[in-house]
Amino acid sequence: MTTQPPASPEQPLAPAEQPVTPAEPAKKKRSIGKTVLSIVVAIAAILFWKLGLPYLTGEAPVSAKVGECVTVTGPDNDPEVNTKPCGEKVPDLYKVVKVVDDTFDVEKCGDAGEVALAQQLESYKFVLCLNPVKN
Repeated sequence: MTTQPPASPEQPLAPAEQPVTPAEPAKKKRSIGKTVLSIVVAIAAILFWKLGLPYLTGEAPVSAKVGECVTVTGPDNDPEVNTKPCGEKVPDLYKVVKVVDDTFDVEKCGDAGEVALAQQLESYKFVLCLNPVKN
């Protein structure tokens, strides 16, 4: 086994002999820009979830105008309503004869329509008064 002579002041220490100093923990700095960006992304995600997602997934209520036609399918407690051309030959096609905003009261249709359909998304609620289209 060979030993190395002690280093003189002029000679640098060999890598194995250099004194070990504890590393300082790296400080994690978060820039203001990243923080603001995170907040903006979070707000955008919340708005998309509340306002945009139902329209993209087709869960938004159909707000047809008087004179337009819609199809109504599915169960009575959760009907699926889609706008269609009035001349299209499809089952369950209805023409909108009246729209009553800001209510769920299907009785507001009165004699204006054989079928009444209440719809809601968030705070927007309305009733469509419908007559079947004879094909």
